[in-house]
Amino acid sequence: MIAILALSVCVLGVISRGGRAIAQDDARTIVLINIDGSINAAVAEYIEDSLADAVRRHALALVIEMDTPGGLLSSAKRIVKDLLGAQVPVIVYVEPSGASAASAGMFVTLAANIAAMAPGTTIGAAHPVELSGGGLTGAVGQKIENFTASLAQAIARQRGRNQKWVEDAVRQSVAIGERQALDQHVIDIVARDLNDLFAQASGREVKIGDQQHVLQLTGAMVYRRQMSLGQRLLDTLSDPNLVYLLVTAGLLGLYFEFSHPGVFFPGVAGAICLLLALASFEVLPINISGLLLLLLGAALLMAEAFMPTHGVAAVGGIVSFVLGSLFFVDSAETNLYVSRSLIAGAAAALAVIFIGIGTLIVRRRHGPIMTGREGLVGEVGEVRLEIAPGAAGRIFIHGESWRAVSDEPLKVGERAQVEAVDGMQMKVRRVDSQRTFST
Repeated sequence: MIAILALSVCVLGVISRGGRAIAQDDARTIVLINIDGSINAAVAEYIEDSLADAVRRHALALVIEMDTPGGLLSSAKRIVKDLLGAQVPVIVYVEPSGASAASAGMFVTLAANIAAMAPGTTIGAAHPVELSGGGLTGAVGQKIENFTASLAQAIARQRGRNQKWVEDAVRQSVAIGERQALDQHVIDIVARDLNDLFAQASGREVKIGDQQHVLQLTGAMVYRRQMSLGQRLLDTLSDPNLVYLLVTAGLLGLYFEFSHPGVFFPGVAGAICLLLALASFEVLPINISGLLLLLLGAALLMAEAFMPTHGVAAVGGIVSFVLGSLFFVDSAETNLYVSRSLIAGAAAALAVIFIGIGTLIVRRRHGPIMTGREGLVGEVGEVRLEIAPGAAGRIFIHGESWRAVSDEPLKVGERAQVEAVDGMQMKVRRVDSQRTFST
């Protein structure tokens, strides 16, 4: 009993020391996350969770390694709000060489306590775009541009960065390299790697809430935090090209299922693709008009396949499908769009598949009937019960015995050809004795 108590005390002591060691390690921990792709709702949630985790660990800082072409303005605003109100120092580090913090990524970088870039990286090009990839025009375009510029200036003002340059980045789509960014007070540090970043950041004073905080990052343990499975899935589904392919594959799968009932696999696969596409609508701004035009285009192509309109429905379907594809993503919310080459390829493939398969189906429907009762017309069988004019007999054909009548007498063993089928009775006639028959 005493031995058990002594062992328990030792175990508790180890656990206690271990807990203190972990707490001490946490006090010297830097939480590191990586964003390599578009800014979307999944990334915003990832950053929020990482900020909360860094606070729980009493981490020295949250470091965000970033390489992004841009993304959703709504998600960028959500991240900016979180970073400006963070209870832990935040460092955004644009890396590796060749990486960029474009469009929405620029807002995230500006909102950090410390903004850093690796050699050979760029930042900027935050002008809102339209469907064609050019600048927005008109009153709506001017309103969006003014709002975006004021948002960028407000962030720069809050963090003490160059307000004039960030306005130019929005209004004129200006982009600069890391050295220009440092010289123009857009960022704070140019660092070769993480160790260089931590060394240069140490000793700098940042504001957390209402208090000033001096960073001491050298020698700290780095904890790399990954996205959850759900966040990774939503992040993957935020790619407009992938979502577009899912919608296209879903339409194809359902079309195959409806044109060939009972196959099941195309229908199941198509339904899964469409459900995944619907899930992506939570993180990607979809233009409802574009989606409806896309569905209308697919419907018109199907109509041309089953009800030939001399090409009118096919041309209308292709035009509607292409227009719907161009309008598929709401460009007022993001600089992401569906690849033009992908749209061209998908439109051509759908036109060939829908019209080609539909044409084959129509030809088969208008061809000679090969199955069922109507398919027995022209087949040859053997008389099993004598047939006389006005008196029915029996004929054996395709493994079945049928009631048969004829305008001429037929004896048992003779061969007869089916002329017509009326309910459960056949009308037959004698055939040449050299002709083969089915049994």
